[in-house]
Amino acid sequence: MLKNDTRNKVLIVDDSNANIQVLMEVLRHEYAVVVATDGEKAIRMAHLHPHPDIILLDVNMPGKSGYEVCAELKKTPSTKDIPIIFITTLSRHEEEKYGLDLGAVDYIIKPFCPDLVKARVRNHLDLKLHRDHLEELVDDRTRELRLAQDAAIYGLGILAEYRDPETGQHLKRTQQYVQLLTEHLQNHPRFRDYFDQYGVHTLYVSTPIHDIGKVGVPDHILHKPGPLTIDEFEQMKQHTTYGRDTVLNIEKLMNHASYAAFLQCAKDITYTHHERWDGTGYHGMKGEEIPVPGRLMALADIYDALVSKRVYKPAFSHEQAVAIITRGDGRTQPGHFDPDVLQAFVEQQEGFRRISAEYQD
Repeated sequence: MLKNDTRNKVLIVDDSNANIQVLMEVLRHEYAVVVATDGEKAIRMAHLHPHPDIILLDVNMPGKSGYEVCAELKKTPSTKDIPIIFITTLSRHEEEKYGLDLGAVDYIIKPFCPDLVKARVRNHLDLKLHRDHLEELVDDRTRELRLAQDAAIYGLGILAEYRDPETGQHLKRTQQYVQLLTEHLQNHPRFRDYFDQYGVHTLYVSTPIHDIGKVGVPDHILHKPGPLTIDEFEQMKQHTTYGRDTVLNIEKLMNHASYAAFLQCAKDITYTHHERWDGTGYHGMKGEEIPVPGRLMALADIYDALVSKRVYKPAFSHEQAVAIITRGDGRTQPGHFDPDVLQAFVEQQEGFRRISAEYQD
């Protein structure tokens, strides 16, 4: 096969030189033909790049049979979609059904009819081309939908930011902080199952709407430069409930399983990002009762509040923020955070410093 050959690649697998010569003579003028004379070599060649576009596979060979080769290729992600046509002298329906059940697309019976070989190879290559094109269209559409979803979610977060303009780049920073924690914890035994189910991207895109409920908080409370009264604080706490209820209403309208993971994550992060590990948060949830998104967002939110200027406080340095989170200052205590999330923050604190500097207000 020539290095720059752009023709479809056909892998012929047969232990008979006579059969190989016949098939090569039939196919070499239209296709880039490569050959393997046993099952082990066929598997190795199927994994080479570029992968074969189609494989003509003899059933009866010494060592690995064609059926064994087919089964192995079909269980491997990089080769499972390569069309396989069995070539055989067998003509029993049971044998044919067995091969098709393994994932083969067709059979060619020996002795070969050249026109039939050409037609079947051409037809299955055309089908593969159309299938690949359809998959590309689906992938493109999926990417477009995800981009549209991500943009809409971020827009909701910006809506909340307009109500609280001093937060500036708060959304972008907290999103990056949460991603940093997520990537650090995704293989942790306590968190692996969660991230396997919901995915890192789902949590990343949910983060910006954590404060969407602030659109329901009166301006005189949201922008008050001094301490809030007890009644005002109770109203401020309601933004977590408003946020969760907003997502619940969206969920009722969408009612589509493909959005289930995102919507669950969004509900968790809006409602529980002010919960504390020791149970002293807004709604009194404690320890493992607090969903994972709420635990991650709680730490990211506190860190960002500490290093950012607010109407009620100046900005602390990164070192001061780390000290307050890890040692406490009477208002914020280490016991407020999931211990493993806190440890991840300690180990990734330089990343927090970098993100804070990169997305300055």
